Amino acid sequence: MSEYDHEELGLVAGLEIHQQLDTATKLFCDSPTVERDPAAADREITRRLHPTKSELGELDDAAVEESRVDREFTYLAYDTTCLVEEDDEPPRHVDDEALSVALQIADLLDASVVDQAHVMRKLVIDGSNTSGFQRSILLGQGGEIETSEGPVSVVDLMLEEESAKRVEETDDGVVFSLDRLGVPLVEIGTGPDIRSPEQAREAAERIGLLLRSTGAVKRGLGTIRQDVNVSIAEGARVEVKGVQDLDGIEAIVDGEVGRQAELLAIREELRERDASVGDTRDVTELFADTESGVIRGALDGGDGAVIAVPLYGFDGLVGREIQPDRRLGTELSDHAKRHGAGGIFHTDELPAYGVTADEVARLREAVDAGEDDAVAIVAADAETAALAIEAAADRAAAALEGVPEETRGANDDDAGTTRYLRPLPGAARMYPETDVPPVEPDPSDVDQPELLDEKAERYVESFGLDAGLAEQVAFGRRFPLFEAAVDRGVDPTFAATTLESTTTEIRRDGAPVEALTDDHFLGLFELVEDGDLAKEGVPEVLTALAERPDLTAAAAVEEAGLSGVSEAAVREAVVAVVERNAEQVEAEGMGAFSGLMGEAMGALRGKADGEVVSDVLREEIGKRS
Repeated sequence: MSEYDHEELGLVAGLEIHQQLDTATKLFCDSPTVERDPAAADREITRRLHPTKSELGELDDAAVEESRVDREFTYLAYDTTCLVEEDDEPPRHVDDEALSVALQIADLLDASVVDQAHVMRKLVIDGSNTSGFQRSILLGQGGEIETSEGPVSVVDLMLEEESAKRVEETDDGVVFSLDRLGVPLVEIGTGPDIRSPEQAREAAERIGLLLRSTGAVKRGLGTIRQDVNVSIAEGARVEVKGVQDLDGIEAIVDGEVGRQAELLAIREELRERDASVGDTRDVTELFADTESGVIRGALDGGDGAVIAVPLYGFDGLVGREIQPDRRLGTELSDHAKRHGAGGIFHTDELPAYGVTADEVARLREAVDAGEDDAVAIVAADAETAALAIEAAADRAAAALEGVPEETRGANDDDAGTTRYLRPLPGAARMYPETDVPPVEPDPSDVDQPELLDEKAERYVESFGLDAGLAEQVAFGRRFPLFEAAVDRGVDPTFAATTLESTTTEIRRDGAPVEALTDDHFLGLFELVEDGDLAKEGVPEVLTALAERPDLTAAAAVEEAGLSGVSEAAVREAVVAVVERNAEQVEAEGMGAFSGLMGEAMGALRGKADGEVVSDVLREEIGKRS
């Protein structure tokens, strides 16, 4: 239960849902949308990105701050990478399949589709795109979804190209993989209608259900991302990026409410103290003989420096917790780290880290800090230290105003904590893409897909599946395959059990089930239907196919030695089992059936259908009792 009253604090939240589409090719070229192993890359491309002015001559604040971080970006390219992805060729036409799926989604959201869609460039220089911008198309507006706490409006539906995948960070910059760049992506932005963490989660769940109902969205980690916009009364709009799962949404909203409430409380106390931020000063000489490992490491390089900033009236507040294990000082440190520093030290936590009480006293004296004041320092090479302490000072000054508008990243914890990423982007980041002509979408050509909850009900009514299995199949990623199998005459319960329960079972045993294709399953179903494979052999064959996806189902059956056997062979095996246990059969009669059934199935190693074995075994026991 949250310690904050969301209604009293005036919580307002909205969502941005980003979902990859499962199309054959990318949005602006014919490259496949399959992710590759970075080890398969056959070449590298290097870029340094810089911000450009909009048509009105303006620079986006977020892009400007990003450009202050000196980094080199390396891109891994493959034999499937096209010139568009390398930024060596203009984009081609908008992919028809992606456009069709996006229009289906617009219909499900009750959004109005635009008459003419224009491709725009969105400035992004964090390295996630080789060109320094992302292409984006506004397709729909004015939609709505229902939640138990009231409707939530859908402000816009965008069709975009996915960013490159971050592989690793290096001393020089970041390595990205181009296999993901350009994959079609829809972005759904809701209005600021959400009033509780629970409603935020419910809205995200509803949108997720609508997206999966198309049967044309990618599944798995990283294929859907939720960004959350949160503010409270007297606070500010903060965008939290990278919420990977629904469980995290409630914690993120509640955590951001708490952070803003604590920052507002700090603001009030700072104002009562008439607090201010002083000028930065070089205090390197004070630490010439320090035994602090961090500071010593910075100074021993020869060009190191220790730069300080006095924070008048901040004593005790820099160390004040605003989220679990995160303090105002952590916020200052986040900003310093953006410029290459390892972080900051501040007097609310010193003496510590090898910094002595005497060094703290001399530091306070050097910057004219009294007992009600705090001091923050950065130790690094001279240029980095100067940039980092200025960034920390700017963030301290923002604390005097309350909550700064900014973009933050979700941390990998259960507490809903976040970290600073960059300022909120503005309108200056968008400008027209002149290489792609406008598109005139026609929503009348799109059929509305069946919703997943409705699909589950139909599977119960039409195919006789139990409710739990029906829901598993309908909400699973293979429901189109299930329907294709049933259309071919495969028993619905057998198909559903194989696609859901059996795959889960062999995954737990370590089989790489993600390698299984539709052809693997359909081939296996055909073998079972034709009597060439017993149902009992299905797990073994699926495991073989997962481990050797180059095999056909028939070849996997042959390799596993599970080709179906005749009834005569079944009877021969069963008779042998009964004769080995003749005394038990004579004594127990049909009571011996259960134990002998297991032995008979083991002897046949899944080559025979259980019902056939059961019938023959009962018959042979009956003859001897």
